[in-house]
Amino acid sequence: MRITLNKPYQQELHVLYTDHHGWLYTLLRRRLGNTADAADLAHDAFVRLLVRPRSFDSFDGTRAYLSTVARGLCADLWRRREIEQAWLETLAAQPEAVARSAEEHASVIQALSEIDTMLRKLPEKAANAFVMAMVLGMTDKEVARQLDVSDRMVRKYVARAMLHCMTLEVGHTVNCNAW
Repeated sequence: MRITLNKPYQQELHVLYTDHHGWLYTLLRRRLGNTADAADLAHDAFVRLLVRPRSFDSFDGTRAYLSTVARGLCADLWRRREIEQAWLETLAAQPEAVARSAEEHASVIQALSEIDTMLRKLPEKAANAFVMAMVLGMTDKEVARQLDVSDRMVRKYVARAMLHCMTLEVGHTVNCNAW
């Protein structure tokens, strides 16, 4: 993807980076306890400004925005690490004959992260119904009892989640084909 910025915004972004990168990096380093992760996330925060240009009316407004972005990036990193840890524990419980390549491992982690992101965009009951039915293999009646809803509502929740998955997949396919 190529991002074209007008000259004034390039200069503004340069000033934002110069004025705030060190502060943001230090904030992230303290929060994460890791210089490499802090550098990556500070970089990602400024990439967001490249992708979605913004103007700020004050120094404090800029710091507030960057702080909010940093919190979100940290939460995403920690969530991804939890998913990866759960996957590693699952792999460790498998016989060695089922060992996966590094590419398969990365692909599975990416897919799990995308599913997690998708589920977090759904209402809680819809996400729970989808996981119980599709991942745990529970029947509609079992899910209905767990969620204290009707069987019909379970089917609606699962259908909504599946539609959401398909919508995201279509969007992902369109975006990948645009490259």
